Amino acid sequence: MRWIIAALVVALLTLAGCGTTTASDSRATGGEPIGTGKTADYDFSGTTLSGTAFNGSSLEGEPAVLWFWAPWCPTCRAQSVNVSALAQKYQGKVAVVGVGGLDSGPAIEDLAGRIPSVTHLVDPDGEIWRHFGVTAQSTFTVISADGEIVSEGYLEDAQLNALVAQLAG
Repeated sequence: MRWIIAALVVALLTLAGCGTTTASDSRATGGEPIGTGKTADYDFSGTTLSGTAFNGSSLEGEPAVLWFWAPWCPTCRAQSVNVSALAQKYQGKVAVVGVGGLDSGPAIEDLAGRIPSVTHLVDPDGEIWRHFGVTAQSTFTVISADGEIVSEGYLEDAQLNALVAQLAG
């Protein structure tokens, strides 16, 4: 009976997709960024937590981390501390943009307001998520200064930290 319950829990967590998706080419190895062979499409816009317009083209020419998260995702909440620390540590060297989605605007704004140092975009309808082909939270899209997507998918904190350190130089 216990194995049935355990199997159901695993199945539910898998279906929820909270921090379980990875791209095969998204693993940071500690060496040079792997790269995906894709170029970032900066033709998107959004609204920041403060209500100002954000244009994706503002990221061109600098390394960037886009973090796609949802307010109700426990993995996202756990990652928020590391993402915030990275944004603070590499301020001016790597742009860190959180894209909150899969929930209402107020729910996204509430959690985002408690994650400092990150530029937050409120994306309740998932427009930016769709632009980047994101289908599950927590997903990272890491972009080099020359516009190459060097990683996309789920990343553990240590993997993300290694990639950001490499991109910051």
